[in-house]
Amino acid sequence: MTRAGVVPPWRQVRPSPPLHRGASMAEQQPATCPECSRPISPEDTIVFGRRLLGHLDCRRPRVLSAEERILLVIYCRDHQVAECVRCTRRFHLREVASLDLGVRSYKCPWCHTDLTDSIRAHLYGCAMLPAEVRYRARAAREAARNLVKQSQQLRDAADLARREAEVTLHALRQTIRQSPSRRVG
Repeated sequence: MTRAGVVPPWRQVRPSPPLHRGASMAEQQPATCPECSRPISPEDTIVFGRRLLGHLDCRRPRVLSAEERILLVIYCRDHQVAECVRCTRRFHLREVASLDLGVRSYKCPWCHTDLTDSIRAHLYGCAMLPAEVRYRARAAREAARNLVKQSQQLRDAADLARREAEVTLHALRQTIRQSPSRRVG
């Protein structure tokens, strides 16, 4: 959803294609982003609204949300927010944030490892955030994760109901074919 509250047409959720007959529930694919057609993970940063569920940034599905970036600038700009597991160095936000060709990224300046997950982990545990802000940030992230999981459960339930309807319709057709024909008239 844009800031004006308008849902771009490419972000609207389209009905999923029917599964092949006999496909088990375990074989089903998770919800997919309508823009990039890649699976949406509960750890991805999503956009949502009425009939909408997709990646915030399809090129980088786990990108920091606008709210996370705002909290980092307000509460974490004066201390280290990321640790690179590859080169074991720690960094301030200003040392790792970059905007290349309009794409915001957070990479280690030494080895170029993506530090997004490290920054996010710091944010949700940072003692500099007021307790209420930290609580609400965690709750918002968890709610987004639950939305992804529940949307998949709803798709699974709808697919199961569709299969049950197909089976009962097939049984009705078989019964009609096998019943003695009667002439009306």
